[in-house]
Amino acid sequence: MDPSRISLRRFLISDVDDFLKWASADKVTRYLRWNTITSREEALSYLEKVAIPQPYRRSICLDDHSIGYVSIKPGSGDDECRAHLGYAVSAEYWGQGIATAALKMAVSNVFKEFPGLVRLEAIVLVENQGSQKVLEKVGFLKEGLLRKYGFFKGEIRDVLVYSFLSTDLMK
Repeated sequence: MDPSRISLRRFLISDVDDFLKWASADKVTRYLRWNTITSREEALSYLEKVAIPQPYRRSICLDDHSIGYVSIKPGSGDDECRAHLGYAVSAEYWGQGIATAALKMAVSNVFKEFPGLVRLEAIVLVENQGSQKVLEKVGFLKEGLLRKYGFFKGEIRDVLVYSFLSTDLMK
């Protein structure tokens, strides 16, 4: 994949149809905390109420078409030093290096965009091996297993925690 075709930008209302293509796929959303989007109206509402207002939720674009997202949510107060990372890419683009390239773009800018940020962390379901590989390719460090850590789609699950510090080097 030519990296010049991949970009990150804020979501636009006009992304609704591209967003619906990947956000309506159970294969893509099965490891996410949010549910599969089932209609154009629901996609539009999600973009308007969740994606666009969030300070750092970017559309992963291929030739300026939305094929996924990267979200970085900084903490507040005493937790401003850390942020949570989330992301997804359309299943048709899995295995092409797009998620890795997009995360490298996001990570290279996030510590400048949020100057008090020291730690970026990702919580990954144990069975989501694809996401684990992406994080490791970017340079995230696997810190460990959190047993029965969170409620995901109807059950309490084990997760792995990964981190990337402002002093770490990307791979």
